Amino acid sequence: MLFQKPRLVIAALRGGSGKTVVSMGLAAAWRRDLGLKVVPFKKGPDYIDAGWLAAAACQPCYNLDPFLMDPEAMLRSFVNRSQKGDGSLIEGNRGLYDGVDVQGSFSTAELAKLFRAPVILVLDATKVTRTAAALVLGCQHLDPDVHIAGVILNQVAGKRHETVLRGAIERYCGIPVMGVLPKEKRNFFPERHLGLVPPQESKNVLESLEFVASKVGSCVDLKGLWQIAEGAGPIGWSAQLQRTAERPEIQAPVVIGVVRDSAFQFYYPENLEALREQGAQLLEISSFEGSPLPAVDALYIGGGFPETHLEVLAGNTPFRDSLKREIEAGLPVYAECGGLMFLCRKIMRQEKTFPMIGVFPYDVVLEERPQGHGYTVLECLNENPYFAKGTCLKGHEFHYSRIIGPKPSFPFVFRVKKGHGIVAGWDGMCYKNALACYSHIHSVGNEHWAKAMVQAAQCHRKERIGELLAQKADSERSMSGTHEYLTVF
Repeated sequence: MLFQKPRLVIAALRGGSGKTVVSMGLAAAWRRDLGLKVVPFKKGPDYIDAGWLAAAACQPCYNLDPFLMDPEAMLRSFVNRSQKGDGSLIEGNRGLYDGVDVQGSFSTAELAKLFRAPVILVLDATKVTRTAAALVLGCQHLDPDVHIAGVILNQVAGKRHETVLRGAIERYCGIPVMGVLPKEKRNFFPERHLGLVPPQESKNVLESLEFVASKVGSCVDLKGLWQIAEGAGPIGWSAQLQRTAERPEIQAPVVIGVVRDSAFQFYYPENLEALREQGAQLLEISSFEGSPLPAVDALYIGGGFPETHLEVLAGNTPFRDSLKREIEAGLPVYAECGGLMFLCRKIMRQEKTFPMIGVFPYDVVLEERPQGHGYTVLECLNENPYFAKGTCLKGHEFHYSRIIGPKPSFPFVFRVKKGHGIVAGWDGMCYKNALACYSHIHSVGNEHWAKAMVQAAQCHRKERIGELLAQKADSERSMSGTHEYLTVF
């Protein structure tokens, strides 16, 4: 079978060249000006750029990562999800050929070749003219199998600057300049740490997206770029790539809570879809609301920036206390990064301490530099509710926090074969049915995770129902004995 739908990769020579702004603007302008339904994808382990792309396209943004996912699983995810729109827009990461080694393994270029997708290079033209052509020419010659179909110039100083840039690239490289973005004084997309501020924390999302849609819509050739996307070659794929997750037959679907607000916002849509495909109903829960945890069969706490909402989290005693009680009662909980921080005893920031859940008797310290950053490879060595011993997981970590406290009285769950973890070489703390780690995982590369999460929820529901029935039976027996006592006397 052949898959043939329009698709385009937006890449750059390095990080920070403007490809995220171009990708957002293009997705929004295609939707607004041409009436196209675009399915956005982000290359690499990324939540923030993906969040902005989703907002621009008004569609979920999915992730593609050759390190976290094997080629067949990644192709299957891309093909199945691309069917939801008129075409797909893939934003690369870092530089076009930047990978984990000299060969550029897992790079945006390798992804473009796998999907047979044309590439548009975003080139930051700050303080450069004719040399830009040499840079583009080098990208063309480094790997001729990568189809570089055009260039978008960013940060152009004026008409004369544009004329030299355009003339040099089109003359020496033989590809068109598809757009020219001038320098902008106002920054609609402020950065924090190593990326943009998430849309969940931005105060002007609609204004920012309208600005970038108008700017890209007026400065790039929207129709010409869509024609390039339509020229993407067919992907030969087997019927096996069409398979979807087998949905188990569940008479009463389990309810899995998802703590989702501006403190905990890092969730891959594929992970949530995988839970639904296994038969779970998802209930979004805010950690900000001053009410106890609602009735759920399991809980998923993703990453985010709890450190920017410490006063609110610490002040929400009803929620914190109820969550701790439920964990003590055996509630299955899966927590990543920010979720791990939330389950610890307290978070310390600038000599102030803020109480958290207290399931794990350790404190969290916030640092100015990353304490773990990059891909991780984990080997499961110890008991936990979700992964069998010997299971290998691929994930990623990015945290400015570290855990301090006495030597744990329990073994860590994962040995870290690549990455840092909670302490050097180890990740994953488990208490009863709560597992928390710094590593984030993606369901496309770890397909058994969702099934294990739902199975844990099913077991907890059965146990809870059994306890309620036993309590009811005890109550009925007690009432029966009281009745007999009153009859005798």
